[in-house]
Amino acid sequence: MAALISPSPAAPAGTPPAPPCSFVIFGASGDLTGRLLTPALYHLMREGLLDPGFEILGIDRIEHDDAGFRRTLGEALHTLGADARNGIDEAAWDRLAAGIRYLQGDFADPETYRRLAEHLAQRAEATGRANAVFYLAVAPRFFAPIAAALSSAGLLTESDRCFRRLVVEKPFGTDLASARELNAKLLAAASETQIYRIDHYLGKETVQNILAFRFGNGIFEPLWNRDHIEHVQITAAETVGVERRGRFYDATGALRDMVPNHLFQLLAMTAMEAPNSFAADAVRTEKTKVIEALRNLSPEEVPRMVVRGQYDAGTVLGKPRAAYRQEPDVAPGSITETYVALKATIDNWRWSGVPFYLRTGKSLAVRRTEIAIQFKQAPAVLFREAVDGPTPNLLVIRIQPDEGISLRFAAKVPGREMRLGHVEMDFRYAEYFQAEPQTGYETLIYDCLTGDPTLFQRADNIETGWAEVQPILDRWVAHPEAPQLYTAGSDGPACADELLARDGYKWLPLT
Repeated sequence: MAALISPSPAAPAGTPPAPPCSFVIFGASGDLTGRLLTPALYHLMREGLLDPGFEILGIDRIEHDDAGFRRTLGEALHTLGADARNGIDEAAWDRLAAGIRYLQGDFADPETYRRLAEHLAQRAEATGRANAVFYLAVAPRFFAPIAAALSSAGLLTESDRCFRRLVVEKPFGTDLASARELNAKLLAAASETQIYRIDHYLGKETVQNILAFRFGNGIFEPLWNRDHIEHVQITAAETVGVERRGRFYDATGALRDMVPNHLFQLLAMTAMEAPNSFAADAVRTEKTKVIEALRNLSPEEVPRMVVRGQYDAGTVLGKPRAAYRQEPDVAPGSITETYVALKATIDNWRWSGVPFYLRTGKSLAVRRTEIAIQFKQAPAVLFREAVDGPTPNLLVIRIQPDEGISLRFAAKVPGREMRLGHVEMDFRYAEYFQAEPQTGYETLIYDCLTGDPTLFQRADNIETGWAEVQPILDRWVAHPEAPQLYTAGSDGPACADELLARDGYKWLPLT
């Protein structure tokens, strides 16, 4: 089949540019700005989705002037090679760079916000443009203080002529109590409609395609229930270790870092009911219902339903990897998990009795995020004399790095005997749509600029996720135990295999 030529998925034909705006980045000198936000904004500018007068205003304590900050972002973009196939579009970068400004200041100093207000007022007077997005690319401890300071300075006040929006990165709390506290402080500074809690997983095309795949295809939606699906596996495997984040990670762990946000979002989009429209609240309400329907674990069930692992020394992608406890800024006797797997059940009509298995870990054999749906096996009565019987159909939605969808089904192996084998139909985004490289932030930033919160989490989404993992955290505090060690570069700890083996299943292999 010939490849379908189409525009970049972030900019289909006829997509209007976002309205004029000042994009204010707190923590502008951090890794996130250069590695992800700048390439994403460059892509949007190149695709014609940013207004010509779009402004990036960086705020941080590091000494810079406009030219120095502009140069730093330009070097980061060119080093990363935002479009590996075509190089950097210098004209697009020049258009973006023309609007880059810098304001040096301390996040805790009221003078910083007075100068910010003065800058935005001068810009509004000169251009008639008063819209602003405040992106908090900072450590979590700064989220609430910055929001409060912006509110006190009147910078979150909206009018018919301008919007003011606040983007908050994860981690959004460390448990249910802290998530509730943070939500309360943010909602004291801004309305829910102004707050955009960002999860970069939801910016990936394949994640968004789950809804299109499920609800846009009549051959799949009738099968998407307990009558036809045996079980579901959701995997987020990483080859990286803790890198330079040992101090943060040792106080966080895999459960807090990945489950109540990334993995629960993938689970919700897989299991949600069809919304009555693609309006933001309709979609987010159905996702919340799924997480609310997860059966709460009792303290006695946690050890059977949740397993923990921690990577030991090994080899990852051909390179030696030190044990987690030997990583910089990690306590020598740490019992923080770098791997977690759990069995979840959804107590509603559609999914009653269908187990959902979730796993995530660091220093594993491959980098892979996927959702695997195993269908119930067809009756083998016709094939009882066959050399090989039928195997269950398997649908795999690959989120990263090789975005696509594959479907495994049975077929007869050529020969004189009735012998079954399995074959795969495979769809790859990069081959079919010729999609250009994206960071995952392009769609999310564009949606924030245009006021579409569909792919962002509401306060209740956040708190519901934490409510589901809180019993696990409580059990671990009450009964601290060392995680099971696994060799770096492997598929994970043996206890994760045992979790599925008790139900008669196996994880899809990572290698």
